[in-house]
Amino acid sequence: MQRRALLAGLMAAPLARPGLAQSQAQGQTPGQTQGQAQGAGPFPDRPLTMVLAYPAGGGTDVAARPLARIMERYLGQPIAVVNRPGAGGEIGFTELARSKPDGYTIGFLNTPTIVTIPLERPQARFRLDDLLPLLNIVDDPGAIWVLPDSPIRSVAELVAEARRRPGQISYGTSGIGSDDHLAMLALQRVTGTQFLHVPFAGGAPVRTATVSRQIELAVTNMGEAIGDYRQGLFRPIGQMGLRRWAVMPEVPTFREQGFDVVEGSMRGLAAPAGLPRPVLERLVAAAQRAVADPEWQALATQLALPLRLLGPDEYRAELVAMQRHYAALWERHPWRE
Repeated sequence: MQRRALLAGLMAAPLARPGLAQSQAQGQTPGQTQGQAQGAGPFPDRPLTMVLAYPAGGGTDVAARPLARIMERYLGQPIAVVNRPGAGGEIGFTELARSKPDGYTIGFLNTPTIVTIPLERPQARFRLDDLLPLLNIVDDPGAIWVLPDSPIRSVAELVAEARRRPGQISYGTSGIGSDDHLAMLALQRVTGTQFLHVPFAGGAPVRTATVSRQIELAVTNMGEAIGDYRQGLFRPIGQMGLRRWAVMPEVPTFREQGFDVVEGSMRGLAAPAGLPRPVLERLVAAAQRAVADPEWQALATQLALPLRLLGPDEYRAELVAMQRHYAALWERHPWRE
């Protein structure tokens, strides 16, 4: 229960840090120059909000809460983390995109849903262009997990079982159009099999439903389920990265097992589009200092976060390329359920 206990502690920790009150009493916040403290650069002068589009306990939440706490040191203001799950991420992404672009509302983006939701739902009230990427932090390969007593030990064995029971093997994902869902659709296409999709609001309820045997497979990212694996609750049959993950090198990729399926989820910070340049630079600098902070580095190692840092320009380029890729996929193989 180490990972869950750590998360509970992070969620319970007070937002204000000991050094914060002292620096504010002196009229200067951490990371500010003396000139900024005297009014040359007032942002931020009040608390911030960080919006998460997925529930507490999932991979986004686990990374975001400690990051927010450490960013406070470099912004000099508290950051309230709020979970806005629902509609596969659409509720939280919409809230972030439609917030005032003043820097006081930031949030996490998750791929591929940040680009797939507008493709599959024309009525969605956000587009990628409504958001300003700040810093990508995590790139988490997808995986299929089974219970320890499952007879299935490889992707080939799963495919063989799916052929014996077409449309009967249930799998949980974090929603329609999520990386988990698209990965399973890709597996179905390359093998000619059919599985039973059960979408959830995020990775945490997928894991709960699998452990309670409501579904047979948990399709969720490596970093999300590694804590359950270490507790003996799950066993991976394969992961969907381009190469093996150094944290769990014993788990082969799908490609190694003969199945051309590569999928995962990037998670990073963003703000509403239209942010003033000085505010953008302040937020990016605070985020970069936070991820370089020794406390964050230790937590990232403890939580087994698959880190991949990308600055604003690289991050946006990656998202735009992903948007084009999934738009082409939608044209050929639209996913709806």
